[in-house]
Amino acid sequence: MAIWQWGLLALGAVWALQSLGVWLQMRHYSDVFKGVTAKYSDGFVGAGNCRGRLGKGVIVLIVVTPDLVVRRLLEMSGRSVFAKFRRREEFEGLTLDALRSNSNAGEGEPGVAEAIKRAIEQIDRMRSEPKEKPGLTGLKTVGA
Repeated sequence: MAIWQWGLLALGAVWALQSLGVWLQMRHYSDVFKGVTAKYSDGFVGAGNCRGRLGKGVIVLIVVTPDLVVRRLLEMSGRSVFAKFRRREEFEGLTLDALRSNSNAGEGEPGVAEAIKRAIEQIDRMRSEPKEKPGLTGLKTVGA
């Protein structure tokens, strides 16, 4: 076999491993998100991210009560697909406004403050949306 064929084979193997790793990480994210939403059925959940070009990427999940007190803040940061969520207990019990104005929310860790900001923005959007459930209520039928 020629060297370029070995190179293509190696490239295919690395691509397959990367695909498997991404699938495992997405499964982990989905499991954690489903677990959080099942455990805390009232209130709001916001997810924020900050991508690092060469540095670490960060994903933050914030769970707040209906009266906007932070119940749980989970952070996943890392360069590899083996990163796992870790609980940040120092933010639990704060109001959402206190977390928003907290200047040292991501101190020492690049991207955490931006991910927290994006998660809070998502919670704000969810709170401002109308409470109507999507469905067929607005459709006009032929016979009507």
